Amino acid sequence: MYRILIVEDDMGIVSAMKKQIEMWDLEVRCVENFRNVLEEFSEFDPQLVLLDISLPFYNGYYWCTEIRKFSKIPIIFISSASDNMNIVMAMNMGGDDFIAKPFDLNVLTAKIQAILRRTYDFGGQMTILQHRGAMLNTSDASLTYNGDRIELTKNDYRILRTLMENKGKVVSRDTLMERLWETDSFVDENALTVNIARLRKKLEQVGLSDFILTKKGMGYLIG
Repeated sequence: MYRILIVEDDMGIVSAMKKQIEMWDLEVRCVENFRNVLEEFSEFDPQLVLLDISLPFYNGYYWCTEIRKFSKIPIIFISSASDNMNIVMAMNMGGDDFIAKPFDLNVLTAKIQAILRRTYDFGGQMTILQHRGAMLNTSDASLTYNGDRIELTKNDYRILRTLMENKGKVVSRDTLMERLWETDSFVDENALTVNIARLRKKLEQVGLSDFILTKKGMGYLIG
């Protein structure tokens, strides 16, 4: 089931859109905290966002820019500010489509379904792994925290992806070594220790202290 996130502060419009979209077996969540849309975005991990331009605290252009720092997820702008300047700006900010208010709900769902088909039937699903506000985008191997993009090496990415895919579980050193070097041949265990230490330092520098924990004699997990 595809997940749709609605970022709109008019509760009448939100209720109508939610009811219509759910009729097509799509899961819908409506943002409640307009101060931190990214937090609800990362928790819900949607496949498409419906985004109004005029919002409390920060406008839709701002949130589109923030989402685009780590995700290529489809974004449809919905707004009564439908003059050419706003439409062009929405597209330039990274929007995939623009629907002017008032709109026909059947047209809205048709556009949603068309974009979902184009994006996921042919391009493959994009996945974001999230923990403690850190978001790992597996479609482009990028890590974002507090709106900042953190450069990862190939080994950094493989370590983080393996640990975040197994959130709450201890991952053995052997498993990590196989994921890093993709071989059953002997690899010096110090190489893994060095890679973990470098990654921890990189995470600590952006405020993610104790993100990777050691379970002595067992392996590692994210904390």
